[in-house]
Amino acid sequence: MHRRFHLRASSGVVALMCLAAAFAAWVLSGGQAKQSQWNDASEAAGRRPTGYPQLISVEPLPAMDGATCEWMPASASSTLVAALQQRAAGSAPPAPDPASRAEVTARAPLRVIKDPYSAFSSVAVDPIRNEVVLTDESLFNIMVYDRMENTPPNAAMSEPKRMIGGLNTKIEFQCGLYIDPASGDIYAVNNDTVNTLVIFDRQAKGNVPPTRELATPHGTFGITVDEEHQELFLTIQHDSAVVVYEKMAEGDDAPIRLLQGNRTLLADPHGIALDMENDLIYVTNHGSSHEVRAGLGPRTGYLGRAKGKANWPLGPSNTVPGSSKIEPSSITVYNRGAEGDTPPIRVIAGPRTQLNWASGIALHPERGELFVANDAGDSILIFRANASGDVAPIRVLKGPHSGIKNPTGLFLDIDNDELWVSNFGNHTASVYAITAEGDTPPLRVIRSAPAGTPSLMIGNPGALAYDTKREEILVPN
Repeated sequence: MHRRFHLRASSGVVALMCLAAAFAAWVLSGGQAKQSQWNDASEAAGRRPTGYPQLISVEPLPAMDGATCEWMPASASSTLVAALQQRAAGSAPPAPDPASRAEVTARAPLRVIKDPYSAFSSVAVDPIRNEVVLTDESLFNIMVYDRMENTPPNAAMSEPKRMIGGLNTKIEFQCGLYIDPASGDIYAVNNDTVNTLVIFDRQAKGNVPPTRELATPHGTFGITVDEEHQELFLTIQHDSAVVVYEKMAEGDDAPIRLLQGNRTLLADPHGIALDMENDLIYVTNHGSSHEVRAGLGPRTGYLGRAKGKANWPLGPSNTVPGSSKIEPSSITVYNRGAEGDTPPIRVIAGPRTQLNWASGIALHPERGELFVANDAGDSILIFRANASGDVAPIRVLKGPHSGIKNPTGLFLDIDNDELWVSNFGNHTASVYAITAEGDTPPLRVIRSAPAGTPSLMIGNPGALAYDTKREEILVPN
C-alpha cells in the first residue's frame, strides 16, 4: 500500500536526511576515479563496466538551519568511511570497533514518528463462528474480535479475542484477507515487503509460524477464492496482473493462470471479487500502469524466486521506457477463466462513477449489487452488478456521521445483512445495514485507538524530502 503524507521537520529528521545524503554521496557517485581491483579484472577480460557505484570522495556537509551531520562520534564516522572505502576497493572491511559501535547504537533519536495504534487495512467475517477478522498494517498483526463487538464511546479501544503477530508469523503490510468458510483458516496477503501469502489455522494465536505459505509475486494485494473450482485469485499491484493458483498451493508452486498485458487495461489493481453465477471477475484499479513489451517470457523475479516459474508476471524490466501513465480509477470485468492479454468485457470508469483509488470490492449476488471501498473518496460506492461505462453509483455511503475515512477493505456479511468496512484513516472498523446510504451512522464500531486519534496512514515509507517554504517533511509510501 502506497501513500504520501506531510510532517513537520525536526533536527532529528534533518540528521537522518544528512546521513542518507552522505551515504549516497559516498557510494553512488559516478565520475573519474581510480579503478578498483574488480574494474582492472573486468578490463583485462575485455569488459569495461559503466555506471557502476564507486567511492570518489568524502567531504563534510555544510550546516543546515543550525543542524549539522556531525551526529556520530568521530571514531564511528571514520570507521564507517573506512569500511565504505575498503568495500569500494573490493576487499572486506574489518569488524567495527566495539566501543564505536556501542556509542552509535546508544544514541537515541530525538523523536520518532510512528502510529502506536493498529490501522485496519482489510476485514472478513466468519459467520459460522461469529467472529470478525481484521489485518493491522501499522503494527503487523491479525486481530480477531467477536462479531457483535462494539467499542463504547468513552473506551480507549476494544481488546481482540486473540491476535496473531510477531517475527515467526511473517506478517508485514497485510492488505488482503480471506476466511475459508469450511475450515475457518485465515488467508492473509503480504504486500510491500514480504512476498508470501500466509495461511493460519483458525485457532492460531500469538507469535506462531503460518500453517502454510505460498511464494507470491511482489506487490500482491487483493485475494478471493473460487471454492467450487478450488482456485485462488490474487491481484498484483506493480505489475498490473492477476495470478490464479490452485487453492491448496504452497511453497514455490507456480500459478496456473496469468492475466496480464496492455489489452487487459489492468492498472495498479487492488481489490478482486467473483460472480460465480455469471462466471465473472471484478477488479478495482487505482489507475497507474505501463506498457508491457510483447513476446517476453517469465521474468527472473525478486531474489530469483520466480526463475523458470510458469505464469509469472512480467516486471518493470520488461516494460516500454517512458510508457508509464496515470489514468482515472476503474473497475474492469473479465470472464472467470480469462488469461493472457485478454481485454475486459466491461469497464466502469469516468467522472460520474466517483471512483478514486478504488480498493476493496465485493459482490452481493442476490441483490445484484457491487460494493466498492473508495479509499481517496472516503466513501462506499454501490453499483449495479451489470453496470458499464461512466455510470453513477446507485447508492453512496459517505459523510462525517458515517465514520468512513480512507476505506481500504470491505466485506459483505450476507448471512446477517451487514456491510463491514475497514477504515485505514481513523483506526476503526465499522458495520452498517446492507442497504445503508448517505451520511448514515454505523450500527457498531470496533476501535483500536482512543476516539479522534489521528491516523498517520504510514505504509512502508521509502524516502524523505523537506519543504523549506512550508517547513514540512514529505514522505512517499
